[in-house]
Amino acid sequence: MSSIMDKKLVNFHVTLKRLRQESGHTQKQIAEKMGLTYQSYQAYESGISLPTLNNFLKLCEIFDVTPDELLDF
Repeated sequence: MSSIMDKKLVNFHVTLKRLRQESGHTQKQIAEKMGLTYQSYQAYESGISLPTLNNFLKLCEIFDVTPDELLDF
């Protein structure tokens, strides 16, 4: 199971970018909605870092998706 989760986390940034683009928002707009700096949000989409659980849940709310959808399960 952990190898499946590892693969999903590796590709998290791809799903995140796709959802943002589909929503028509910029990285800066999403960062502002989350109370983050642009650079912090950009690191999520670049695959440099992963969000905290709290920020992960905020992303689910912003994009109106379930955690499974955000992880592309």
